[in-house]
Amino acid sequence: MDIEVQDTYKEKAMKQLHADADKIAKLIKVQMDNLTMPQCPLYEEVLDTQMYGLSREIDFAVKLGLVEQEKGREIISMLEKELNILHELYTKK
Repeated sequence: MDIEVQDTYKEKAMKQLHADADKIAKLIKVQMDNLTMPQCPLYEEVLDTQMYGLSREIDFAVKLGLVEQEKGREIISMLEKELNILHELYTKK
């Protein structure tokens, strides 16, 4: 495969993974603002399902050689930090 094409696929994979992580954070924020509290089983179910899905996407991209394992861990770590901040903000209301 052409190196330029391979780099383009890697860039697209990273952009998509970041977009999906942002989407999860927004979904959880909306849920916290409008629907449920963090202690609610529905909230936990959505969070667990979304995080599991993202981790599977990252694993798939790593297996294809589009994303380095460490970069994938960074995406998950950044999302977890953002969700912790949202949780803290919500519980301080």
